[in-house]
Amino acid sequence: MNRPFLSPKKALALAISAALFGSAVPALADERGDLEQLRATTLGLIDALVDNGIIPREKAQQLMHDAEAKASARLAEARPTEIGKDGKKVVRVSYVPESMKNEIRDQVKQEVLAQAKTERWGEPGALPSWLDRFQFEGDMRLRYESTGLGSQNTAPGMAFFSSPFTQTTRALDFASSTSNSLPNSNTLDNTDRWRLRARLGVNAKVSDTVSAGLRITTGSTSGPTSTNQTMGQNFNKYSLVLDRGFLKLNPLSWLSISGGRIANPYFGTDLVWADDLNFEGVAMTLKPELSPSANAFLTAGWFPLQANQPKKSDSRSLIGVQGGLDWKFGAENRAKVGLALYQYQGMTGAETDETYNGGTPIIPNYASRYQYQGQRGNTLFEVNSPLDISSGTGQLYWGLASEFRELNLTASLDLARFDPVHVILTGDYVKNLSFNRSDIAKRTGSSIVDGKDVGYMARLQVGYPETVKRGDWNVSLAYRYLGSDAVLDAFTNSDFGLGGTNNKGFILGANYGLDKNTWVSARWLSSNLIDSMAPQLSGDPQPSTKLSVDVFQVDLNARF
Repeated sequence: MNRPFLSPKKALALAISAALFGSAVPALADERGDLEQLRATTLGLIDALVDNGIIPREKAQQLMHDAEAKASARLAEARPTEIGKDGKKVVRVSYVPESMKNEIRDQVKQEVLAQAKTERWGEPGALPSWLDRFQFEGDMRLRYESTGLGSQNTAPGMAFFSSPFTQTTRALDFASSTSNSLPNSNTLDNTDRWRLRARLGVNAKVSDTVSAGLRITTGSTSGPTSTNQTMGQNFNKYSLVLDRGFLKLNPLSWLSISGGRIANPYFGTDLVWADDLNFEGVAMTLKPELSPSANAFLTAGWFPLQANQPKKSDSRSLIGVQGGLDWKFGAENRAKVGLALYQYQGMTGAETDETYNGGTPIIPNYASRYQYQGQRGNTLFEVNSPLDISSGTGQLYWGLASEFRELNLTASLDLARFDPVHVILTGDYVKNLSFNRSDIAKRTGSSIVDGKDVGYMARLQVGYPETVKRGDWNVSLAYRYLGSDAVLDAFTNSDFGLGGTNNKGFILGANYGLDKNTWVSARWLSSNLIDSMAPQLSGDPQPSTKLSVDVFQVDLNARF
């Protein structure tokens, strides 16, 4: 027998109205009879809900019990306690005003309907409850990029080497040439291109204290700082890579531990870490609350960069520790400051011991060949041994001349006096405490006299903090200075000055909201060299090099 389907909301509203003195039931002279009739009507309606499969029997019983309890409590509050002459409580059945009935009915109805929505009572085609443990996020960005190169720039080729006999450089890709003597990089001709970035992530709640996450994105495995896909591949399909994959523990409200491939856990700007960079390793963050308006934070992490390979190369890793304060003052003003120390281990260039096999030379493997040649700026030196050169391979290997121990101070001030328009000031300063020319001379055999170990950036933004709806806007202006060996050039911004270190200049940006979670942005990045790409040697002046770069980007962004 087919039963007519009763809408859950209508059925619940009708049942609650009847249970809580609904006006649909006429008033009777006998108050007790009235209440009994209401109870019978309510029970009948709830039975109909159960018979139609809208709610289970246990839920129906709990619903009736809760409704009667709430009604009794409100009625008890409405009339004072009366004591008779015999000292006992006097119980009276008094008239309940219609306004109070409506108030009680509406209050309980909203609570029950909210619970029904949360628990999906009787929802046809409801998804399995385990799907509630997953949250999805993603974004897409379509970019037009134009690169203008100065007409006075030094042409690529051997001019970027300091000397044919003491091979050092700060731009390996500009210094080298192909076998037919054509340069493999461009310093003179303007270019433009269209690029796409697409990212999709999922976060899963495993338990109250454990979560997991995955994110895939466009891009490649050739560099860690960009997830852009350049268009113009003859309609060939794009590749997707695993950008994140991690487990996260939250045993306490102020403690989290993450492991795997994780988002950057440190507070900072792209002066040290590129925006698209993710970390591999383990990080722990503590955020104790100092007051209702102030929190401290402490983040420590260990991140392997290269695994140990016996008889081939030593391991390389990064250890980072950052502490700071985050507090609100005034209405919505906010200030945040963090001090960090990033220590790289095993990064400088050095070769393993040379070995022989029956008199035949075996070309050694180098512990710290320069891995990310797509970025530039750090001082490099040739690490080939005489044995390697005499073998006639013709392959040059390079290593970092300096060690890296970076002290980084970052501060941000968000002034919301004109809310929703905010004025945000950001400052960032970094110094490589391990940059030492004497140590470099011992390691490389070349006494360089230039090169810088500091970097800083100042940025002013005016407008909405974020562009999340139509009409939201902000504009910004920044000045950026990053010395050749202030940070490891592999992991810093990949757009300014064509990426890497040893550059300075201005960044002008603007964002405007076109619709909900949709906005357009524009940036102009103008940079110049700080030091020559051919390191200057003591007593052996070398010609300086020039590289002026203007990059203009227009992005259409969507977040979901």
